[in-house]
Amino acid sequence: MNSFTTILPDNSAPAPIAPRSIAIVTDAWHPQTNGVVRTLSTTCDVLRRWGHEVTVISPEGYPSIPAPTYPEIRLALTAPGAVGRRLATIAPDAVHIATEGPLGFAARRYCLSRKVPFTTAYHTQFPDYLARRTGLPARIFWPYIRWFHRPAKTIMVATETIRAQLREQGLTQLTHWSRGVDLDCFSPAAPPPPEYAGLKGPILLYVGRVAVEKNIEAFLACPYPGTKVVVGDGPARAALAAKFPEARFLGKKTGTALAGCYAGADVFVFPSRTDTFGLVMIEALACGTPVAAFPVAGPLDIVTDAVGALSEDLTRAIDAARYCDRAACAAYGASYSWEAATRQFLSGLAALEEGEAVSLQALAAF
Repeated sequence: MNSFTTILPDNSAPAPIAPRSIAIVTDAWHPQTNGVVRTLSTTCDVLRRWGHEVTVISPEGYPSIPAPTYPEIRLALTAPGAVGRRLATIAPDAVHIATEGPLGFAARRYCLSRKVPFTTAYHTQFPDYLARRTGLPARIFWPYIRWFHRPAKTIMVATETIRAQLREQGLTQLTHWSRGVDLDCFSPAAPPPPEYAGLKGPILLYVGRVAVEKNIEAFLACPYPGTKVVVGDGPARAALAAKFPEARFLGKKTGTALAGCYAGADVFVFPSRTDTFGLVMIEALACGTPVAAFPVAGPLDIVTDAVGALSEDLTRAIDAARYCDRAACAAYGASYSWEAATRQFLSGLAALEEGEAVSLQALAAF
């Protein structure tokens, strides 16, 4: 477990004093389906419910090209100064740059040119992600990460493991921003999907992007008996389905249908080694399903002996997780509140002073 205090649900407490107008710049947005998009969109929903004005600058409205090796992700193509002019028009009280892609790069450039403070977040193990996709060592991508985040007033991170990793890279202006679960949706009461009928138990479940960096093959190749189920879509689905025909690929699921997949499974298996948190793990736990994973960033910070098992041998982790008490799993998953996480986000923002706001409104000269 990490050294942070577990976030307890407190939906009735008022939001802390914070900027009234917030600009969030992100290269990851709908229709993408991943933990970053879910985190940002849910945070925006909570902020707006609390009366904050939130503007999201995303690839929507810009021409884009598919990301190399990952066509489902679109990279926005913007004219010089376009993002800066959007920020100048919005004139927000705070600027948060969520991703290190083209839009994040443009917002960073504009804010630095105007000496405007901004915050960033480290959502993805970017060096490891690129290493899996390019075959190059992760260390050659770290200089960009250090360069990108170093000017930020604060860098928001979800776990202590990632905090320690960034400290080792010389990035020390770190603040905690955890994640939450929609407890109205994700609970043990969610009915299992019809696709589970007749499956040989135990049912072992993976949920998430079906892509090489998620290390799903380690799960599917695991010799543990039962039925392996994959929920989600992505560029690796066809190849994995052909290689592991005994596995069941159910495609993308959302809402109560997704909750039922979690609740009807015996163990949730999280094979990724490149995530910074793993939102799907706490969703599974909220549905009463224990977690089996590798002892890496994310699982190390979330999974306790009471709600799952970690091992470099995934078979041993799955076997141990099956003995966990499902009621304990559900109670632990319910301790993650989106309201509490959003308060952390607000606390981490850097509010602009009057002079900085004037500087932000000056149109970009480039």
